Amino acid sequence: MQADFYLVKKERFREEPLLLVCELAKKAHARGLPMLVLARDAAQAERLDDLLWSFEPDAFIPHQIAGEDVEEEEADVLIAPPEVDAPLRALVLNLRDAAVEGTFQRVLEVVPADDSAREPLRERWKQYKARGFELKAHDM
Repeated sequence: MQADFYLVKKERFREEPLLLVCELAKKAHARGLPMLVLARDAAQAERLDDLLWSFEPDAFIPHQIAGEDVEEEEADVLIAPPEVDAPLRALVLNLRDAAVEGTFQRVLEVVPADDSAREPLRERWKQYKARGFELKAHDM
C-alpha cells in the first residue's frame, strides 16, 4: 500500500487547491485507474464536480457525485460526500480530516500551502507509516 502526499506549491493550486485534485483525477483517468474522491462536505463535492467539467477545455473525465441516480460503477472518478457510504476503490483521494481506513492500494492526500493547516497531515503521515504504507511526497 502506498500513500502519496501532494504539497501545494504552485500559485494556481494555492488559489484553488481543487485544481490539483482535477489534475490528479486527469492522470488517473489517463492511466485507466478508477478513483474515489472523499470530499470534506457536500459543498466541496459540488465544487469539484463543477471544476472537473471546466478546469481544462479539452479534458473530459467521466465523473459524478456518489448517491446520484446514475450508475456509479461506470464513473471513472466518483466523488463521495461524507453522508454517502461509497465503496472504496484501489485509488482513493482523501480530502477529509482523517486518514482513510479500509482496503485500498493507494491513497492521495493534498497538503495545503498554509503551514498551520499542514499539522494534521503530518499526523496522518505518521499514521500511514505506522500501518506500513510506502510514503512519498510530491511538490505541486
